Amino acid sequence: MSSFLNSIGRLRGGPKRSPVHSPSTNQQGYFDPLPSPGAEFTGGPPSPNGQKPLYLCQPFVKAALVKGSFKTIVAPPKYVDVNEWVAVNLFDFYHNLNHFYGALTDFCTLQNCPSMSAGPTLNFLWPDQNQRMVSLPAPTYIDFVMSWLQKLLDDENVFPTKSGREFPNSFAYTAKHIYKHLFRIFAHIYHAHFEQILHLSVEAHFNSLFAHFLAFGKEFDLLAMKDLMTPEGMGQGVAGLSDKWREMGILEV
Repeated sequence: MSSFLNSIGRLRGGPKRSPVHSPSTNQQGYFDPLPSPGAEFTGGPPSPNGQKPLYLCQPFVKAALVKGSFKTIVAPPKYVDVNEWVAVNLFDFYHNLNHFYGALTDFCTLQNCPSMSAGPTLNFLWPDQNQRMVSLPAPTYIDFVMSWLQKLLDDENVFPTKSGREFPNSFAYTAKHIYKHLFRIFAHIYHAHFEQILHLSVEAHFNSLFAHFLAFGKEFDLLAMKDLMTPEGMGQGVAGLSDKWREMGILEV
C-alpha cells in the first residue's frame, strides 16, 4: 500500500505503515455503467421567469484560485495504483467539502432547507428503512451522507490502509456512489447557500474545489451529469455551472 493511503491511516489515528506497491492498475471498473436503484430525485421544468442563480453571474462564475487546466492535477502519478489515487482524492474531497459545509450549518437548517434541493424544481431523495425514496430536509440528508461516508473511510475492507491489504472488487462501484452523493451536497450548497459563500468571501476557493471535483469525475467517469437530472430539469442547477465553465475553458469539453 502506497504512502497516499498510509496518510489517510495516520489521519484516522492509525499506525504508520511501510509502503508496499499494489500490483493492480486496472481502471476498467471506473468506466462500467453505474446501475440506478430507482428514482432518486423529483423534478419538473424550471420556471421560465426564474432569475439566474448568483453562481452563474459575473464576476462570481469566474472566481477561482486555480488558473489553467485541471488535467495534470487529476491524472494519477506514475506507479500509483488507480484505486489508491481515487481513494485518496475522495478522502480529500470529503474533508474539504465538510469544512465548507461546517461553516454553513447555521444557515442550512430544517426551517431554511426543508428539502435536499439543488435547483428551482430539483429535489434529491433518500431511501427510508423500507427502501422507499423519500424527501428529507437538507441537513438531515447531508448528515446521513457524511456519517455513511465516514464509516466507509474508517472501514479497512473498503479503504484499506494497512500493508498488504487490497481494494475490494466492488471499490469502483463504491467510488461512484460516494462521488454521486458528494456531488449532491455541492449542488445543494450552490443552490441554497451561495449567498453565504459570498458573504464569507470564499467563492474562489469553493469554485476551485468544485471545478477540481468535476474534472476528477470526468477523468475517471465517476458521474454523468444526466444521471442526476430529470429530463425536464436538465441544465438547471450546477449542470448550468459546469456547462458555463466548459464554455470559458475552465473545464475540458
